[in-house]
Amino acid sequence: MLALVSRRLTGLLVTLLIVSLLIFAVMDLLPGDPASIMLGTSASPETLAALRHDLGLDQPLILRYGRWLAGVLMGNLGQSYTYGVPVAGLVVERLAVTLPLALLAIALSMLIAIPLGVLAASRRGGVADVVASVFSQIGIAVPAFWMALLLIVLFSTTLGLMPAGGFPGWSNGFWPALRALLMPAVALALPQAAVLTRVTRSAVLETLHEDFTRTALAKGLSARKVLWRHSVPNALVPIFTILGLQFTFLVAGAVLVENVFNLPGLGRLAYQALSQRDIVVMQDVILFFAALVIIMNFLVDLSYLAIDPRLRKEL
Repeated sequence: MLALVSRRLTGLLVTLLIVSLLIFAVMDLLPGDPASIMLGTSASPETLAALRHDLGLDQPLILRYGRWLAGVLMGNLGQSYTYGVPVAGLVVERLAVTLPLALLAIALSMLIAIPLGVLAASRRGGVADVVASVFSQIGIAVPAFWMALLLIVLFSTTLGLMPAGGFPGWSNGFWPALRALLMPAVALALPQAAVLTRVTRSAVLETLHEDFTRTALAKGLSARKVLWRHSVPNALVPIFTILGLQFTFLVAGAVLVENVFNLPGLGRLAYQALSQRDIVVMQDVILFFAALVIIMNFLVDLSYLAIDPRLRKEL
């Protein structure tokens, strides 16, 4: 088992290194000059050259990459061109919005999808199965940002029950901050819950036809006990796979929803950095998103060993 973990960890580090190089190279190819954007079109060539030298933009690509990578490894993400503050502070500040939003969304997705998927599988062809199928199709078809707009029109504009946007900050109280994140979390959770419902239904249906399920029924266990004690636990591997992918998507893919609700999260920071040509912020945030996806996949792989004893026996 230790050998497997070591191989996976080595692969993770190599992947992160390759991804960081690709991110830096792509950012360097983007059109526009950060120095020109910072100083404006009226700046003299001498002033532009001086600023490019101060920012290190006149150095070869491999040297700039090495300096940036060394800084990332030491926790120094550089200085934002636009905000004039360390990028690490910006990421931590915005993560205080994006991370709770993603956790709340994934919790809502699980609360909706897993019971509905299990119920649909246990009553195949019944009303619950039809409801789950319709919910999955609608949820997959409707984008999260469109769901966000519908929620704003219904609960903010029409009913006046929820704030339409903005974030008061955690320092102003837990409930006001949570209330500001509730509608964005629902907008993110519903499409993901639709996908998870379909996966849960398929995984549980597959286990219901396994030999161990028929054996448990033959021994006299009730259908309910067989479902929750045998079928659902054995269906957790594909469910956990989707949950891991969904969490990374909710963190990295909340750009549109955060902009719709005017939330100061990582997604909005990435959008602002792109529009302002703040290369340092852009490459650091994208690297964070990429690292999150790679690390979550690594953790999901390890979780298989805890969920499925058959995998541990094969090692």
